[in-house]
Amino acid sequence: METGLAGSYFDGTTSRAHRVTLAVRDGAVHLEGDVERSTPLWEMRVAERIARAPRKLTFPDEATFEADDQAALDTLLHATGHRDSMVVRAQQSWRGTLVALCVTSCMLVLGYLFVLPAGADLLAHNLPVAVERQMGKGTLALLDRHVFSPSRLPAARRGELAARFARLVPPGTADGLAGGPAPDWQLVFRKSRIGPNAFALPSGHIVMTDEMVELLGDDGAVMATLAHELGHLHGRHLTRRLIQGSIVGAASLLISGDASSLVAGLPALALDLHYSRDAEREADDYAVALLERNGLPLAHMEKVFSALQGLQEEGIQVPAYLSSHPDTAERLARVRQHGRYKQ
Repeated sequence: METGLAGSYFDGTTSRAHRVTLAVRDGAVHLEGDVERSTPLWEMRVAERIARAPRKLTFPDEATFEADDQAALDTLLHATGHRDSMVVRAQQSWRGTLVALCVTSCMLVLGYLFVLPAGADLLAHNLPVAVERQMGKGTLALLDRHVFSPSRLPAARRGELAARFARLVPPGTADGLAGGPAPDWQLVFRKSRIGPNAFALPSGHIVMTDEMVELLGDDGAVMATLAHELGHLHGRHLTRRLIQGSIVGAASLLISGDASSLVAGLPALALDLHYSRDAEREADDYAVALLERNGLPLAHMEKVFSALQGLQEEGIQVPAYLSSHPDTAERLARVRQHGRYKQ
């Protein structure tokens, strides 16, 4: 078989285009014109088809040939038995591209919703406590600079609340909870610029705002709130979310190549995460088990939810970046209806 095809030859060392005619015969590629050479057909490489860009034939020494008539080149390649790979053919098909896009999107969504949380949970529960504490280091200092001011509660009042919480016996596996003993914690009080709240940090700090103590107006409700936050520490919930966020950030780094944005965004990431409903339920279960273990009425926990629900009904919303109490009405109903919560 012999087919002549006019085009340009580039030797790979200069930008000069040599005019040649390419022919295929006896299992070899032959060039005639400004350059004459012959190369076995099997040593040639065919570039993938990319939109309207000219398709090239590459010789073993990286010299290339560009045909003037790309359609004629396709015909020649077909005649020699060349077939594009399945991937290349799919890239040229809008249907194949659409299918690939749908499959990729589904995999990303499923990975984000199921694989990522499961992996983060496994990693968080196997992470050394020292590493977890290091992850949370500096977050409280950041909050003190931008959100909080020193507590105005009397020192005696703060000490009384901390001592009462320290006397409570933490629940264990006998109370139907998975995991090890209660985590180490340190209770700190702060005056807040954003209203009532309480939350736990991976550093082991449980932050209780003056406004939250004032809103609850009941030491038992304060204990229930602290028990809930201890449940978040026990479940390493914020650590899980930080790991998830870091993985997403690392994926963005692979795409964008900008490491500075990932590093600079970690403190903000710690403030921008709320817990999932499952995490909230786990923390609620921990708090209920702690109250029951210490003979405290569950009415204290209901009072916490009722107080937060009252804020929402009044249109007073705790900012999302520090909100650890979403779905208050649902959680209150769950506490009241759940069989194990009988007093």
